[in-house]
Amino acid sequence: MSITKRYGWEIALALLIILEILLFGMGNPRLLDVNVLLFSTSDFICIGLVALPLTLVIVSGGMDISFGSTIGLTAIVLGILNQAGVPMIAAIPLTLLTGALCGLINALLILFTGVNPLVITLGTMYLFGGCALLLSGLSGATGFEGIGGFPAAFTDFANLDLLGIPLPLIIFVLCVLVFWFYLHRTHPGRNVFLIGQNARVARYSAFPVTRTICLLYAMVGVSAALASVILVSYFGSARADLGASFLMPAITAVVLGGANIYGGSGSVLGTALAVLLIGFLQQGLQMIGVPNQVSSALSGALLIVAVVGRSVSLHRHHILGWWARKRNRQFVSE
Repeated sequence: MSITKRYGWEIALALLIILEILLFGMGNPRLLDVNVLLFSTSDFICIGLVALPLTLVIVSGGMDISFGSTIGLTAIVLGILNQAGVPMIAAIPLTLLTGALCGLINALLILFTGVNPLVITLGTMYLFGGCALLLSGLSGATGFEGIGGFPAAFTDFANLDLLGIPLPLIIFVLCVLVFWFYLHRTHPGRNVFLIGQNARVARYSAFPVTRTICLLYAMVGVSAALASVILVSYFGSARADLGASFLMPAITAVVLGGANIYGGSGSVLGTALAVLLIGFLQQGLQMIGVPNQVSSALSGALLIVAVVGRSVSLHRHHILGWWARKRNRQFVSE
């Protein structure tokens, strides 16, 4: 299979990113500055961190909409651990462990109740969000007030760069490589596609469905916790609402990246490119003075266009066949 056929959608997304940057650069030349482009990713790259494992969950036929609340909960846990005097070298792994536990709770509830994953994670979204607010209040912060007092070495972490590339962007690229290799180059990754295509057949074929589902949801939890660590470092405080706005952009990125919302197909590389496309769209609109409301509306329109375009792309042979039959009938009737 040629590269253009195998990665046609990803190539189209990459070209759209280039076109988008050039168009916005005409409105504001600062966007054509490489440093501005690189460091502007810090405002949206954490969305990509949760969108990558979410791709794997959706490919498996599942869904997780609780990751925003998981980000808030793990951020508050990190703040409380810091308040308790726990060194950051120990607090960060404990925060990641908390995220993994949140993911495992989702997986176990889905597996042992048989309820639709969307319903389960809707419930845990409110559960984790409520726990975050409760812990925030117990720590002395009220409402969505943040927990501060983090060491300077930690708050500087999200602003560091390596060879001029922001550290959060480097972490994102490493995550892309890890998840891409797992999904597309390993035997367990192939199982994810098979589970998404038909979970019952996968069970009858002795695939480790339960273990795979638990691993995928735990990945989402760990990635949400990692995103919370970066966000807390970036803003300098831990707040319960840090991930509140991540839900729609992350799902949009997964769908725009080529994943089938019903499972069975998807692309980690496509999701990564879609994150950049959406992120630069938001940044570009802001830099040319477009209000946030219009920016949100355009993102929603982009999701609809992506779903329709992807559907047409997947069923183009049926559409072309239908059009040919219609032309033949018209020709015969004449």
